[in-house]
Amino acid sequence: MADRSLRGMRIGANSLESDVGVELAPRLEARYDCPNGHTIVLPFAAEADVPVTWECRCGEEAILRDASKPEAKAGKPPRTHWDMLLERRTVVELEELLTERLELLRAGKLRRSA
Repeated sequence: MADRSLRGMRIGANSLESDVGVELAPRLEARYDCPNGHTIVLPFAAEADVPVTWECRCGEEAILRDASKPEAKAGKPPRTHWDMLLERRTVVELEELLTERLELLRAGKLRRSA
């Protein structure tokens, strides 16, 4: 049985294609400078829009070399749970609900949650 095993190329290990006649798309290298002194070099297609900022490996925001930092977008502040609660109920209603729940808890009609 061993003498009849298939011999030859390993499937998936090597490609049968060659690089002959392959023409790569034109590229440009964008260089980003991090405030911590890191330099990032990224290849982009020549017709691609290169972003002004890129996240560095250290977590800081690197800026495209020879470009100015874009202005921060004015956004809404994040909403907290308290803000969303106040959209549905007033403080007086919340105090009434708290009083009712505390009375039920003290009367033993509610179990305490962990």
